[in-house]
Amino acid sequence: MREFDVVVVGSGAAGAFMAYEFNKLGTNKSVLIIDGGRKVDQRKCPITEGKVDYCIGCKPCNIMYGFGGAGTLSDGKYNITTNFGGDLHNYIGEKKAYDLMEYVDSVLMSFDKGDAKLYSTDNTNLKSECLRNDLHLLTAKVRHFGTERNREILQKIYNQVKDKINFEFMTMVEEVEFKDGFYYVHTNKTETIKCKYLVLAAGRSGSKWISDTCQEFDVNLMKNRVDIGVRVEVPAEVFKHITDQVYEAKIVYQTKQYNDLVRTFCMNPYGEVVTENTNGIITVNGHSYADPALRTENTNFALLVTNKFTEPFKDSNEYGESIARVSNMLGGGVLMQRFGDLIKGRRSSERRMKKSFLKPTLNATAGDLSLVMPKRQLDDIIEMIYALDKIAPGMANDDTLLYGIEVKFYNSVVEVDENFETSKENLFCLGDGSGVTHSLSQASASGVLMARILNERD
Repeated sequence: MREFDVVVVGSGAAGAFMAYEFNKLGTNKSVLIIDGGRKVDQRKCPITEGKVDYCIGCKPCNIMYGFGGAGTLSDGKYNITTNFGGDLHNYIGEKKAYDLMEYVDSVLMSFDKGDAKLYSTDNTNLKSECLRNDLHLLTAKVRHFGTERNREILQKIYNQVKDKINFEFMTMVEEVEFKDGFYYVHTNKTETIKCKYLVLAAGRSGSKWISDTCQEFDVNLMKNRVDIGVRVEVPAEVFKHITDQVYEAKIVYQTKQYNDLVRTFCMNPYGEVVTENTNGIITVNGHSYADPALRTENTNFALLVTNKFTEPFKDSNEYGESIARVSNMLGGGVLMQRFGDLIKGRRSSERRMKKSFLKPTLNATAGDLSLVMPKRQLDDIIEMIYALDKIAPGMANDDTLLYGIEVKFYNSVVEVDENFETSKENLFCLGDGSGVTHSLSQASASGVLMARILNERD
């Protein structure tokens, strides 16, 4: 049986920056980071490699698992803000949260070529334009590296820390026990690992496992939400006047019909729509690149409706999964529909898609999203599209493409203190899997702080 001072479950954004900071501090603690996925250079999706057209259910999913987590193969977009992306500031304070996110940005830039642009929503006329049309632009600074450069940065971070920090890839933690002041971590490789400090940082993919583990230790969980929506794809020219200014516009709208909040999310100028596999559920996401040679003629982003539930229902993630399963069942994966077809109450077909002026960047099944998406959420999204059309004419064109379903799963918020410690001594939980953070910047920042805290522990 191997023994370490610290065991971290998950090498996503939080785990990766824990490793970086432990290494920088020259820690004398022995650290092991366990992940169900692969090293950075081994993470290759057969779809993006051009080997297959549809998700074939690789285990583990190279997009969702591995060093850097789901953020590694994302578009490398770091939002430096507390207006969205999590509640880190509610635990450690506004200034400390910003300082940590700025520190993360400086680390990323130190591994980059140095010319990644920092965008800001301040000092633009976009906020006024949104307000005039009953839309609300959230303030943020955005650093965009691009999918290819983000991967290179994380590879460099891994190369720097791998000789000091121990990693165990392609390994799943199945069970955790606590005896005589130590945690015993049991893996699917029939190994038991002993540690004094255990950190749960398994990200969105491990949110259910984190919930189950916390319940076993009687750690309090608070209800969270699930965001359900579609990924929209339009000609890049439609949003060019916005994305050239701020790169990503986080816009919130309150619908007139239901008073629900709808928001834009993960905007990818000149990007491509991609699939994700979360626990066997195929959902949709988006990527974009810094290299002009890799760019497309389209821009994509999500439109998400937040769903919160009251008694007696407790499993918001299951609600989102059930809707995504219907989409998978009808479309064999992701469904795609022209906005004009949706409004006219007819399914999109291959014949109609061939007449479209907009070429999709994802090979999805043409179909009818109204057979999948609950009416309330679909009405919200349609109303939001017409609202966005006022600031980005062309948004509500017939050829605008909607891909479904996009679901953002959130763990029930784990009750932790300002040190991310649960009510169980020396059991910590942080990152997106904790429900505390929902973004690369905040998750990475929480990892930095966690390493500093544990480095000072006896």
